[in-house]
Amino acid sequence: MTSPPANPAGTKTAASLAMGWLHTARFLTTAPKLEFLPALSVPEIAFVGRSNAGKSTCINTLTQQKRLAFASKTPGRTQSINLFALGKQGQTDAVLADLPGYGYAAVPKQDKLRWQQVMANYLVTRENLTAVVLLCDPRQGLTELDDILLEVIRPRVEQGLKFLLLLTKADKLNRSDAAKALSIARLQAGGGEVKLFSALKKQGVEETAVLLSQWAHPEAPAP
Repeated sequence: MTSPPANPAGTKTAASLAMGWLHTARFLTTAPKLEFLPALSVPEIAFVGRSNAGKSTCINTLTQQKRLAFASKTPGRTQSINLFALGKQGQTDAVLADLPGYGYAAVPKQDKLRWQQVMANYLVTRENLTAVVLLCDPRQGLTELDDILLEVIRPRVEQGLKFLLLLTKADKLNRSDAAKALSIARLQAGGGEVKLFSALKKQGVEETAVLLSQWAHPEAPAP
């Protein structure tokens, strides 16, 4: 009598539950300044990255909603923190925070500096911040601004803040380049998680969803 495969149903259930949970995402509020953010007690997961890293596409893919996160027609012009509530039956058990993209050349220097300060303050002071997802196009690699952001959050990561470096647009890499990008990113992530992600090919979508769900529900029993 042959043995059944090792827990395929459990793995599928975890992915299905995580994707279903993310699909509950709905707009909560937008804040042009930190003082306009509501004080929350539920876990908050922040998405950050350069203006062209595919952040809005990533959020929309994970939540299976076409226009939840809005990509401005002028990159770098979306200068508010947008919060999306998560939780079934109208209950909120976690929040996604979509931070403004940074590094777009056409944005005036004064605006860049202001938003760098706002983002740094958010990442350092937001009390319910549980995890940070940094999106990076692996064909460009981490930039100076990405490195600055990593330095900002490093003390909190050492204290337990979860961190995921998500290599977007992975469908544009061949297998060799993908393996090389992963190796480099793991060295740069400072012990954080690293995953390849492609909205087009749905690569890494379920794995990322499961990870975010686990971070938001650390005490939930495994399926």
